[in-house]
Amino acid sequence: MSVTRTDARAAHAVGVERLLESYRAVPPTAPVRLAKPTSNLFRTRASTGAAGLDTSGLSHVIAVDPEARTADVAGMCTYEDLVAATLPHGLAPLVVPQLKTITLGGAVTGLGIESTSFRNGLPHESVLEMDILTGAGEVLTVSRDERSEHADLFRAFPNSYGTLGYAVRLRIELEPVEPFVELTHLRFHAVTDLVAAMGRIIETGRVDGVTVDYLDGVVFSADESYLCVGTQTAEPGPVSDYTGQRIFYRSIQHDDPEQHDRVTIHDYLWRWDTDWFWCSKAFGAQHPLVRRFWPRRYRRSSAYSTLMRFERRFDIGDRLEKLKGRPPRERVIQDVEVPIERCAEFVDWFLQNVPIEPIWLCPLRLRDDDRWPLYPLKPNRTYVNVGFWSTVPVGATEGETNRLIERKVSELDGHKSLYSDAYYSRDEFDELYGAPTYRSAKARYDPDSRLLDLYAKAVQRR
Repeated sequence: MSVTRTDARAAHAVGVERLLESYRAVPPTAPVRLAKPTSNLFRTRASTGAAGLDTSGLSHVIAVDPEARTADVAGMCTYEDLVAATLPHGLAPLVVPQLKTITLGGAVTGLGIESTSFRNGLPHESVLEMDILTGAGEVLTVSRDERSEHADLFRAFPNSYGTLGYAVRLRIELEPVEPFVELTHLRFHAVTDLVAAMGRIIETGRVDGVTVDYLDGVVFSADESYLCVGTQTAEPGPVSDYTGQRIFYRSIQHDDPEQHDRVTIHDYLWRWDTDWFWCSKAFGAQHPLVRRFWPRRYRRSSAYSTLMRFERRFDIGDRLEKLKGRPPRERVIQDVEVPIERCAEFVDWFLQNVPIEPIWLCPLRLRDDDRWPLYPLKPNRTYVNVGFWSTVPVGATEGETNRLIERKVSELDGHKSLYSDAYYSRDEFDELYGAPTYRSAKARYDPDSRLLDLYAKAVQRR
């Protein structure tokens, strides 16, 4: 039965009504948007002038059902709060994106990924049911049942980035987890060897006879890369702590063929958040002296993203580059999916053409059939997410490096996530991101275009 008191459901109902009241207060001809204090999107966004919808009552876990292994969650609830509610019951979401302030609704409408994705797919695949506030101002309940009235909205919602509506409540599957994770970091001297080993682990679910629960990797250079293999365990014992002076991604590097480590399940899920993968280095947070005096509560991705937005607002980085007689920098903050058989080819090309290291590798396979038309990955096919987050010197044209990457990803039958800057033409975008399905859903659920069009939001609003 539910372990959350009924007052949580009552509070949620109040939050939904507050949201609807704020929607009704927006003039009929005016566009609408969410009023969000934080965002994990990295697009350079112009002000829309749109009124913000009140989501202040939609940031909590409504109920956890440990017997059914499900959770009902408000759309603006962060994964940090969701995990805090499920771990005491030995449960976790099937996929927990890397950053604590990613919201469940955001991960579903904008996609998400993590080291369970090779066996659990993407976050939207574990959704059983959603309440969605559409652009037409209706709250509709949608589910994975193909016979349901709004099955088309359920299928079109992932990768729509809030342009078809906003998730108000989501019911998701949970899975059992053990208190600890045993880690093995396997070193490779060639990316082709790493990808081959990754493929074998995905096919068998094991390495050296041991079950693999978590799998991702890091490429530091063409001749230094690692697979990070995790196995759940209940066996008590000493654990490492990477929330203080020690830095997780540096612990991966070693000279031996393999190295072992051990962390709590909580610290494993948030292993990348403390240093925003490795991006905290840009703010000096990895310098031993600075780190010693950097408050622990600010060693988290949300603090670094706040600093980054401040830097972008005042162009501090480009001003410093100018003082040094160097050109401004182009942001290359992207995640792309390429088929595993083309992964080594893409990484090799990337290392030769884009001066960014390290890069993150995270394999995934859809759990379901081909039912997600706005991000049409093929069923029964393994992809590898390649993540890279830094800057490069600007080129001769706007977004030159990003455009180069986009062309290469398309050439390799891959896809690019839309949380950051994109430069596709309208025709390219429509071909890649399910235009016929999107337009049909847009006409039905946002007939007056109160919400932005997906192409306008992902590409044009810079």
